[in-house]
Amino acid sequence: MSRFPRVRRDKPPTTSGPSPRDLHRKVRRQRLDHAHKTDLDLVREHDFIAHEDLKIRNMVKAPAPAPKPDPAQPGSFLPNGAAAKAGLNHSINDAGWAVFLTILHAKAESAGREVIAVDPRNTSRTCPECGHVATENRPTQEKFHCVSCDRQAHAGTAAGDRSGPVTRLFSPRAGR
Repeated sequence: MSRFPRVRRDKPPTTSGPSPRDLHRKVRRQRLDHAHKTDLDLVREHDFIAHEDLKIRNMVKAPAPAPKPDPAQPGSFLPNGAAAKAGLNHSINDAGWAVFLTILHAKAESAGREVIAVDPRNTSRTCPECGHVATENRPTQEKFHCVSCDRQAHAGTAAGDRSGPVTRLFSPRAGR
């Protein structure tokens, strides 16, 4: 009798589930599928599409420099927000904005539609009704209240209504 147990070579070793590589591949396919379907809907429904020209690469830069030592507790550090920034970076990268916009531009070009990147400065502080720009228009993260025309809305709704002067120049399906 041998000191080592006998190994059956006619059957491959069993696995407990899909490999991480297969899971990443599945998520990537799902993200691409969502981008293609959503972009196709946008291109079919609109002749003109505007999006904020966000600098994604700048948004996911490294967190603040090295943490400062905590004077109250030797050997520990003051919080510098690195964990929160890392989580935000992960969420931004996971959303796949760059892939989405790349596919949108390609589909719009092949369909003869126009896509314009709008300068993102002051978009969350500009009133879609009167165009007034003020920091006071956003009293909280989720509320929008124009100090000029007294328009009130949820900040996400107000941002969706606004594309600045773009909507005044172009309308969907105009002239086609």
